[in-house]
Amino acid sequence: MDYLTGYITNYPLLAPMLIFGLLLFAGFNLPVSEDVMLFVSAYLARKNPDLILWYFFGVFAGAYFSDLISYWVGRILGTKLLESKFAPKFLTQKRLDKVRGFYAKYGMFTLIGARFIPFGVRNGFFMTAGLSKLRFSKFCFFDLIAASISCLIYFSLYFAYGHVIVEYIKKSNILIFSVFAIIIVYFLVGFWLKELKKKKKKTH
Repeated sequence: MDYLTGYITNYPLLAPMLIFGLLLFAGFNLPVSEDVMLFVSAYLARKNPDLILWYFFGVFAGAYFSDLISYWVGRILGTKLLESKFAPKFLTQKRLDKVRGFYAKYGMFTLIGARFIPFGVRNGFFMTAGLSKLRFSKFCFFDLIAASISCLIYFSLYFAYGHVIVEYIKKSNILIFSVFAIIIVYFLVGFWLKELKKKKKKTH
């Protein structure tokens, strides 16, 4: 990743297209960090403020279309996704059921929350949306809103504060991921207790 970011910054005019292309690979759950691409885009925009829109739309389009790729990976592979190399590490059958529960309970607003969860977890939500065969038009619309919010926030912060804000965002990412992990554990424990009660009732 360091080599790629170094290469991108050496070609500022081509950078938005390079970032767009790299983020498409992230849709297949390959190790291309959206957060790093947002930082690089904002960094180059600080150095070339007349091209700020060019940099923003490059990273935004890459992030958005990456989500659509993740959706279709889930939709095409179906349950085979869990055994596929494209599957995020956190995506197991139990967690998949819980993510489906989030969509059922909170609807597409789940996507807005998912966009702020780091470490590849967000891809799991998008793949699950496809796997669950959520309507593609709805996914496109709500994810457009979600991607707009997250990209605008992070791009603006990186553009305004540069390296100063990076450590704060890293800490906030760890906090967000920890909260998400606690929620998942809570739901999994609840699911396990319900199953245990059902088994006890059957035995009596």
